[in-house]
Amino acid sequence: MRRHLLLGLLVLLPALAVRAEVIDIGNAELARLSAAGVPLIDIRTAAEWQDTGIVPGSRLLTFVDPDGRIDAPAWLARVRAIAKPEQPLILICRSGNRTRAASQLLAQQAGYRTVYNVKDGVRSWAADGRPLVAAPGALAACPAGARC
Repeated sequence: MRRHLLLGLLVLLPALAVRAEVIDIGNAELARLSAAGVPLIDIRTAAEWQDTGIVPGSRLLTFVDPDGRIDAPAWLARVRAIAKPEQPLILICRSGNRTRAASQLLAQQAGYRTVYNVKDGVRSWAADGRPLVAAPGALAACPAGARC
């Protein structure tokens, strides 16, 4: 009996050690992490990308379509093509609200260990006078869930 209990605990220890974490960050930390090579995913809509531009180096991957729908399985598959669950990644949207929901999805349901949520989004990035670039035309026209 003791042996089975000990074996059971040994099996559970690695699972307990792997803990998902969503970390809210500001602009300075976004710049530092992005410069260090952590993938940055902009989850806004194509119209938003075209309207404001994007943070340089962003990967464009709409989370909520213009009608307010989320295709979580398709979105998660596209995120996995950018970063695996054991790799950190950064999410940004307009104000930090959509990324909060997307970050929780990645951490709690998709097994991502470290997700950085840009808490005040692109609005704050632009207000700080940080660089924005035009969204590439082909990607900006890519609808949610499509393989572009």
